Amino acid sequence: MNRRTTLLVRTLLFLFVLNSFSLFLYFITHKTSSSPSSSLQLKKPRTYLTPLSHQTHFSKPWPILPSYLPWSQAPTTAPPRSCEAYFGNGFMRRRDLLLSRGGAGWFRCRHSDTLRSSVCEGGRLRMVPERIAMAKGGEDLSAVMGRREEEELPAFQNGAFEVDGGEVVDREFLVDKKFLDEYVPRGGIDRHTMRDLIAKIRIVRGKDFQCDEWIEEPALLVTRFEYANLFHTVTDWYSAYVSSRVTGLPNRPHLIFVDGHCAAPLEETWRALFSSLRYAKNFSGSVCFRHAILSPLGYETALFKGLTEDIDCYGAPAQELWQNPDDHKTARLSEFGEMVRAAFGLPLNVHRGGKPLFGHNILFVRREDYLAHPRHGGKVESRLSNEQEVFDSLKSWASNYKGCKINLVNGLFAHMSMKDQVRAIQDASVIIGAHGAGLTHIVSALPKTVILEIISSYFRRPHFAYISRWKGLEYHAINLAGSHADTGTVIKELVDIMKSLGC
Repeated sequence: MNRRTTLLVRTLLFLFVLNSFSLFLYFITHKTSSSPSSSLQLKKPRTYLTPLSHQTHFSKPWPILPSYLPWSQAPTTAPPRSCEAYFGNGFMRRRDLLLSRGGAGWFRCRHSDTLRSSVCEGGRLRMVPERIAMAKGGEDLSAVMGRREEEELPAFQNGAFEVDGGEVVDREFLVDKKFLDEYVPRGGIDRHTMRDLIAKIRIVRGKDFQCDEWIEEPALLVTRFEYANLFHTVTDWYSAYVSSRVTGLPNRPHLIFVDGHCAAPLEETWRALFSSLRYAKNFSGSVCFRHAILSPLGYETALFKGLTEDIDCYGAPAQELWQNPDDHKTARLSEFGEMVRAAFGLPLNVHRGGKPLFGHNILFVRREDYLAHPRHGGKVESRLSNEQEVFDSLKSWASNYKGCKINLVNGLFAHMSMKDQVRAIQDASVIIGAHGAGLTHIVSALPKTVILEIISSYFRRPHFAYISRWKGLEYHAINLAGSHADTGTVIKELVDIMKSLGC
């Protein structure tokens, strides 16, 4: 018993040191970059700033994550195409575009040569919503049926965002095309909203920097595209999480959606992950940020790039990588999955080993018809034409299985809260389902969870095989000749999986 207690104490100390180290780095890097030097601080404070209100909101602390490893802010370069670089710990090439002078604003970007994107941040940055053309956002779905996507994505006018340049301003715009092409390349994205936002940032003199509202705590600016699709939304969640860690924020930032999408069920997770949530167009006037971070598009994460690039990475425990770093292994996706579970208050000290006391849960992730966004007719594509037959056969098989107790869980996610969906994933020994966005939840699965994907010949895509590999999960696939699955084949595959689990 003493040995187990000692091991527990050492583990807790290890996690405490890692989180403390990250917090220390934040204060060191931000003290030198976002504040004036000591000699400048002796100057008389400027009196021409007249903000109408200073908003102070509670910021949620970061949870202690078992798979957490420090996120480097050192000006070194992660090995190109290494797993650390692919999964976000490689935004190392820093460019200061505006240095703080006399308490004025500042702006910088960190570029990842591997992901070909940048995390940018600035201080004393002003957003002028009336210069952003888009829908208000956050409306009830029933009120905006038929609205076009073009109305929901932002179109920025010059000066939609402005930064306080102090008493002397030597140029109108913060960046030029050369910088954009190098640090925020368009790539294969037709409408790169973050590039367009940065391109329109103007530098204004301090006396012209007037604010109707101030946000004192760090704020994360996010533009979503396919916000109703779980896979694409997870790429946005991951990008936002990485941006928060790369910039060394001591607490979870507040979110500002710089888009005009209506309210959607997936916002439940956005609110759980971060400190608060508001829409850019919901502000009544200009709003100024003491510290704003611009999150890269979800299309620029490894989760999306892995569909077209060979990302040679494999999931491994964080403690193993802490002692023996390996450019072909990663714990970042497991860390993120723990973050999602912790955001919903689910336990992180759950370990699966041996036969569970109440039996093994086999979670069958179902696809359903549902109304997702203003342009959605409520019909999903058929990935498994006899899904109900397969489920009924599995239900009969599970109830008569002799090896051990099996609980077949009907994963009707469209009728479940996000917390309940994540809980079902956490409680599952085996996750089975046809290829579809709902399987993206495996990012939150526990180690030793087994994945069985049924793949129609019309949808042979590697999304979930890759996520399983990057998390170190055992993965199996049944490739169909069409969209109809043979129930006997599915059951045979599950029997083999259960035997491998000692059942």
